[in-house]
Amino acid sequence: MYNIVTLQKKGQSLPDLALVMLGAGSSSRFNQRVKKQWLRSEDTPLWLFATQNLQQLFPFKQIIVTTTPDEHFYAKKFSESITFVEGGATRQESLANALLHVKTPFVLVSDIARPCIDQEMLVRILAEMENNDIVVPYLPAVDTVVYENATINRDHVKLIQTPQLSRTELLRKALQTPTLYTDDSSAIKAIGGKVAYVLGNPEAKKLTCKEDSATISCLKAPSSTPFVGEGFDVHAYEEGKVMMLGGVEVHPTTGFKAHSDGDVAIHALIDALLGAAGAGDIGELFPDNDPRYKNIDSKLLLREVCSFLAKVGFEIVHCDLTIMAEFPRLSAFKDKIRFCLADIMAISPIHVNVKATTTEKLGFVGRQEGVATSATATLKYYDWTNV
Repeated sequence: MYNIVTLQKKGQSLPDLALVMLGAGSSSRFNQRVKKQWLRSEDTPLWLFATQNLQQLFPFKQIIVTTTPDEHFYAKKFSESITFVEGGATRQESLANALLHVKTPFVLVSDIARPCIDQEMLVRILAEMENNDIVVPYLPAVDTVVYENATINRDHVKLIQTPQLSRTELLRKALQTPTLYTDDSSAIKAIGGKVAYVLGNPEAKKLTCKEDSATISCLKAPSSTPFVGEGFDVHAYEEGKVMMLGGVEVHPTTGFKAHSDGDVAIHALIDALLGAAGAGDIGELFPDNDPRYKNIDSKLLLREVCSFLAKVGFEIVHCDLTIMAEFPRLSAFKDKIRFCLADIMAISPIHVNVKATTTEKLGFVGRQEGVATSATATLKYYDWTNV
């Protein structure tokens, strides 16, 4: 069996090698509300699963993962040993961004869409690196191939896979072109680089369409563990503003002192949702010194958070809010708030609970200086195995 030790016994030294895992972007062909890089295998998102799989096979000097800008902050919460780089509009641009951080003479570039790489395939790639500029795994065509209505010899056809192993400086040079290439070898070949082809592995299938997920053998179903988060927020009253609570107008002339509209109920709910996902807090996503959020309708912020949670692989199960206020009385608004929040979160109203209480004249709430809200939210992973 091929393994890293076999190479060393043959006298081949292991190269100083960086791993670049391309995890940015989202294929329109996947056609799911969750981005494929955030599908879970048990508790592990696909981009991390693919990265850890290769980490187990080779002692990489560096590991670099590209992310989309809006998910960059969240991906960084998963590991402090990985270098995260914001990707670009294309695969090629994302790779070029990642290569700016590579410090090794050789780089292995892989895609999160191929998570099932085995050691034999990797060793076949490594074994051919010494006298070539890039090594490319491929599969032979087994079906009849027709190109522009003409049948061609399928023995001359190679179905290209990743990962691909390149000389770092040559790959950097090859990508300095306006021409877009669908893989690294095409770019290196275009500038005269020497390409070696090695047999790939049928198990290293690419996850492109949602139907492909059933054929990716190394992935397991997502964990059914529920995730619970809590949130708490307070705001002081401010005269001359409309009071919004849970997306509903509850008083026309006494609102809240805040950078946004001050909807203390939605702010607490956002923190609960982010807490359940391990995604930090509302201030990380919507800083109170950012002019974009000046007087913003908090319903828009909640919609953005719900969209983010869906993209990174969560479904909202349930939420519960307790609004603490001496003024105004909220009993007439609880159901309106419940239906408003359920609509934004796209869940059944029965899975949203809203409670209102006073603090019996105690504390800042009892002194009618402001309103406080506590919230809990429960999430679960999106189950791609049932789609």
